[in-house]
Amino acid sequence: MPGKVKANLKKQVKKGADKPYAAESDKNPLLVSRPKNFAVGNDLPPKRDVSRFVRWPKYVTRQRQKRVLERRLKVPPSLNQFRLTLDKSTKAELFKLLAKYHPESRKEKAERLAKAAEAKKADPKAKAAAAPVALRYGIQQVTRMIEEKKAKMVVIAHDVDPIEIVVWLPALCRAQGVPYCIVKGKAALGKLVGMKTCTAVALDNIKSEDNGKFSQLKDAVCSAFNDKADEIKKNWGGLMMGRKGRKQN
Repeated sequence: MPGKVKANLKKQVKKGADKPYAAESDKNPLLVSRPKNFAVGNDLPPKRDVSRFVRWPKYVTRQRQKRVLERRLKVPPSLNQFRLTLDKSTKAELFKLLAKYHPESRKEKAERLAKAAEAKKADPKAKAAAAPVALRYGIQQVTRMIEEKKAKMVVIAHDVDPIEIVVWLPALCRAQGVPYCIVKGKAALGKLVGMKTCTAVALDNIKSEDNGKFSQLKDAVCSAFNDKADEIKKNWGGLMMGRKGRKQN
């Protein structure tokens, strides 16, 4: 019996020797572990991306379904041309130029007409001041200018809905020999004319100091759109498979 007790004591001593002794003084009282409790009424759970589970409004789901259908189905050239928009750098230069021809507001127009009326009252033979050179916008006005060949350049938005409003406009520009381009964003065109959105804008006159810049942009636009009329007419779109379909093939 005494031999067995000694052996057990030796084992206990060995077990205790394996574990390092952690002194209470070594622990930092400021770094106390506080495990979170995610039960009801306690800590908030971490934020997760739940966009996949959101019940989106109907107009959002329809927009996404329409986009998918346009990629899957065969798209005729007349509609596919609105996906071929002006490149980013040329668009930036074009919008810088168009911003100089912002149409006058109602207040500015009223002030100009009031000054003209005062000048006419002071001198009946005085000529009325001409309206400032500005962008023309609205589908009716732009169409009339193209038909009369008064437009020097036409800029069309790519995301007009319904597309039937502008789908025939590129063909009319080509027939009348008017430079045109398709750019991204009816909202971007709307900013140029002080509206929320705009289908198309046209320039009918250019200031003398902008002639050089305008001629460069005109050449770039013509080479990208007007000169590629035959290619645009033959270029069909769509028939793009989804991610799962591409993996299967």
